[in-house]
Amino acid sequence: MTRVFVCVLDGVGAGELPDAAEYGDVGAHTLRHVIEQGDVELPNLAALGLGEVVGLPLGTAAPKATYGRLLERGAGKDTTTGHWEMMGVVLERPFPTYPQGFPPEVIEPFERTIGRRVLANRPASGTALIAELGEEHLSSGRPIVYTSADSVFQIACHESVVPVEQLYDWCAVARDILQGPHAVGRVIARPFEGEPGAFRRTKRRRDFSLPPVRTTYLDLLTERGVLVVGVGKIGEIFVQRGVDVDDHTTDNGAGIAACTRHLDEMDAGLLFANLVDFDMVWGHRNDVAGFSAGLAAVDKALPEWRAALRPGDAMILCADHGVDPTMPSTDHTREYSPLLAVGLEPGRYDGEFGDVGATAFTLLTGERPVLGGHRIAGAGSAG
Repeated sequence: MTRVFVCVLDGVGAGELPDAAEYGDVGAHTLRHVIEQGDVELPNLAALGLGEVVGLPLGTAAPKATYGRLLERGAGKDTTTGHWEMMGVVLERPFPTYPQGFPPEVIEPFERTIGRRVLANRPASGTALIAELGEEHLSSGRPIVYTSADSVFQIACHESVVPVEQLYDWCAVARDILQGPHAVGRVIARPFEGEPGAFRRTKRRRDFSLPPVRTTYLDLLTERGVLVVGVGKIGEIFVQRGVDVDDHTTDNGAGIAACTRHLDEMDAGLLFANLVDFDMVWGHRNDVAGFSAGLAAVDKALPEWRAALRPGDAMILCADHGVDPTMPSTDHTREYSPLLAVGLEPGRYDGEFGDVGATAFTLLTGERPVLGGHRIAGAGSAG
């Protein structure tokens, strides 16, 4: 009874893609720069081939694992785009972005429906904007609406002013409005708490994503009765479609613990996890030290994960995009995904994002990949 464990290290890119210049990301290399500047030792990741992936002398022995880099074919550099492509949906056009803020045809119906005007409506760092406008929000009750270089509509509200369930309702309103030409990838609830000068986000963030525009490998697995367990924000990214169990952890520590628990408990199926802190907590805040510590935590978890694997299982570590914390910007970066895997044919393998889903599908069903992508070497016997 086969199990496949796919762990997405959110934002942990492996070097600029050939078209990085079109995105303003020349020189980005999240992993290499964090390892170099963070001065972190990652012996277990190195044993899987991390040094070969990033071009650094991190280990001496030849890795007895599968390692390489995966190319993103579709447009964009965000969470939704990357995860969808892993599961067989390649976007020809990126989701819309709003460097000047959202236009009247978006903001006005949103304000009419919720009965309040918004604050900000511009691209900004969320933590900086909450520090700047949080006090005005407390006195006025007006939600702080902002975006970034990514395709997101974010709403920040203090939990004492706007109860979290009401904030979620407002996000659902925005999601209904943001369709057609304004169909952003995600609407994100950003609740916070605290006093002026000491505001802090809470862990009740929630993402309201678009449903995948086509069939995904997750859909096909559930159609065939294969269990799919999502950890972190996987359920939200795919609007629960093709996800049988949604274990909605909100930070890396809880996500790592959940992966360990599911590996102990699952008899068969796909365990699909996202560890969000690399992106949400450290990458967007240019926090190299935090990013390094996060990699060390994953490295520490690897021996237990590997020990939990059974004959026929596979574990794949990868990423959905980059978010190089050493770059001047705090935005995502257009990068390769690293590939570090066990349970497949050891050696170098360079492919595409879609190979992750294609490999999981083949291993779990014995069928050929049908939505694009190739089987990573050693993945099953289907042609």
